[in-house]
Amino acid sequence: MQETTAIAAPEQAGLEPAKRESAAPQHKPQAGKNTNPRYAELYRHYPTIDYLRRRARRRLPHFAFEYSDGGSGKEDAGIRRNWAALDAVELVPRYGVMPSLPPCEVELFGRRYAAPIGVAPMGGPAIVWPGADIYLARAAQRARIPYTLGTVGCATIEKIAEVAPDVFWFQLYRAARNDHAIGFDLVRRAQAAGCHALVLTLDVPVRTTRAREVVVGLGGAFQADFKKMMQMAMSPAWTMALRKNGIPRFSNLRAYAGDVSINDMVAFARREMGGAFTWEEVAQYRDRWKGALVVKGIMHPQDAEKAVSLGVDGMFVSNHGGRQIEALPAPIDVLPAIVRQVGKRATVMMDSGIRSGTDVVRAYALGAAAAFAGKAFLWGLGALGEEGPGHVIDLLIEETQSALGQLGARAPDQARSVVIRHEGALQF
Repeated sequence: MQETTAIAAPEQAGLEPAKRESAAPQHKPQAGKNTNPRYAELYRHYPTIDYLRRRARRRLPHFAFEYSDGGSGKEDAGIRRNWAALDAVELVPRYGVMPSLPPCEVELFGRRYAAPIGVAPMGGPAIVWPGADIYLARAAQRARIPYTLGTVGCATIEKIAEVAPDVFWFQLYRAARNDHAIGFDLVRRAQAAGCHALVLTLDVPVRTTRAREVVVGLGGAFQADFKKMMQMAMSPAWTMALRKNGIPRFSNLRAYAGDVSINDMVAFARREMGGAFTWEEVAQYRDRWKGALVVKGIMHPQDAEKAVSLGVDGMFVSNHGGRQIEALPAPIDVLPAIVRQVGKRATVMMDSGIRSGTDVVRAYALGAAAAFAGKAFLWGLGALGEEGPGHVIDLLIEETQSALGQLGARAPDQARSVVIRHEGALQF
């Protein structure tokens, strides 16, 4: 199977010859390495996200790294499929049209962002680095890219709205007990705080096993046993962050569970939340939410069609980052079919497996309005602590601009005119 769009000349793809470039206004980036005085020093040691992953493995307590890095299935088969599928997408460049790096700003739901890049919702990122939610939100606000707070994040809706007022999105898990009392109240709080997009997660209908988490003692009740205590002692920077920010808790749920212990909070979350939103429930949230409504976990064009018919504004093509079940295809391989089905009527985005700006451009070229990363930001936190999220954003923006420039695309939309070899694309 092959996805191609033929072009015969630069002008046909909207790419003007280099001699006309001199008349174009020069882009002045408002985000990325140009705003970080420490970028050059950090880049010297961590020029790609893979280097951050290597450093995180050495720097974090073992249980924290396993939480950040693992997925479902034997040897994280789902995660590896996501990476391999992205690596297999080939983009054919056009030369003689790009003497300088292009801008990469995009519009999502009526708001301008610095790049087609976002921070995906993550459960408990403060396990990886205490204080993570605040650091992620602060970096996203500074760089002007979307930040999505998870229901089981470790900062409240109200605090994130204060830290990242211009880029704040909120992800909701299904909490259907007592006629969605908690779910509806979380939505009320997000609306009152000025959240720009509500994201309903569809792709966790049942709880599955993540073996690496189970083996290190994160599969159920948390016990600070001798092994974990030794790991913490051998990771002094992580331990200092814990002292500064406190024990990670599901902060948004404290309003409903009370000031309970960590394990009582986990038990409360598992009791109150579970299953995937039904389409009838999506319609109920559409009626209550007055902003952009997004569903996360779409993998089939007909599910995308159903979402649009209910008034959903956007969707994430996602297999939950390879953390639910390893048998699912990579989102990049179902993305083109979903874009063909609903791309003119909804904002189609993608997550799962994004490790570089080149991956961002691959997703964008195949029709995604933006690509969101999760693990990359966890590795950044593990490697650099508070500085990590900002360096990940800097790398992703620089690599996105470089990939666009290499292709001869003078703006993100022109990447969709290049010839693409995508042999893994599913045909529905």
